[in-house]
Amino acid sequence: MKSMGSRDKLQAAAASSGHRRVLLLVFASCFAFATFLTFLYSSSSFASATTSSSRYGSSAASSSSSVAAGSGGPLPLPVFDALVHYASFSNATHRMTDTDIRAISAILRARGPCNLLVFGLGAESPLWLALNHGGRTVYLDENEFYVKYLEPRHPGLEAYDVSYTTKVRDFKDLLEAARASRAAECRPVQNLLFSECRLAINDLPNELYDVPWDVVLIDGPSGWNPNSPGRMPSIFTTAVLARSGATAAKGPTDVLVHDYNFELEQVLSKEFLCDENRVAGSGTPSLAHYVIRPGGAGAGFCSAGQDSGAQTAGEKTRK
Repeated sequence: MKSMGSRDKLQAAAASSGHRRVLLLVFASCFAFATFLTFLYSSSSFASATTSSSRYGSSAASSSSSVAAGSGGPLPLPVFDALVHYASFSNATHRMTDTDIRAISAILRARGPCNLLVFGLGAESPLWLALNHGGRTVYLDENEFYVKYLEPRHPGLEAYDVSYTTKVRDFKDLLEAARASRAAECRPVQNLLFSECRLAINDLPNELYDVPWDVVLIDGPSGWNPNSPGRMPSIFTTAVLARSGATAAKGPTDVLVHDYNFELEQVLSKEFLCDENRVAGSGTPSLAHYVIRPGGAGAGFCSAGQDSGAQTAGEKTRK
């Protein structure tokens, strides 16, 4: 009897253990199936999200590309004319005359969008930047603090400060020295980076010497008193740039000299930009327009000797 009872207990225990194994197997199968379904759902969702993201990214990239492409062209003429119109009625102090603004704007309309180099920052600086929309406009100014003041206030304005060593009071002596070394340091065709001419600007960012400038506007540095740097370096440097390197390689360069009614600007322009290159009827009494072609005229800047030392009628010396 005792052995029969033990056998029954063993059979009951075996049956109970078998039920547990079956339940464990069923549970494991259900868990595995649920995990498999979850994996399939996650993969499907990820693939859908990736496709959607890819489509959105392509659409955004396409839109961005079209905006970038559309922003590279010139301003529509009505917008161009409106900017010039309102600028000519500006009440800003130390601004150009209406006729000078319109004369410069006409050149920018004809050449733009272009590579525009401007000596001097002033009330019109944002206007030149806007009118040359789609081109590159670079400003050079003697005042480091003014450069730092304007750049954050006019996004896109590219300006560099220049340290000038010349003085207005010395301009005639500097001119005579340049004439004496016209075949050497102050020759019309040269690499300005290595120039030893006292009128040459050779400390700009290197890449600026390799830009093919289409238009150069000389409206600086200042020249209102004997200790001001004067525009001797900007006029000479422009004359060399237009005849040398990348600027010469691309063809003729339009050069505009503001405040031409003063003695220094007239004398230096006649010496280095030359009357033979001046465009008749294109400027104003205070704005001279030159078109400089590549190369020099023999050993000099001009093809015929010009006496620029004498002050002509109508010229004024700044006070």
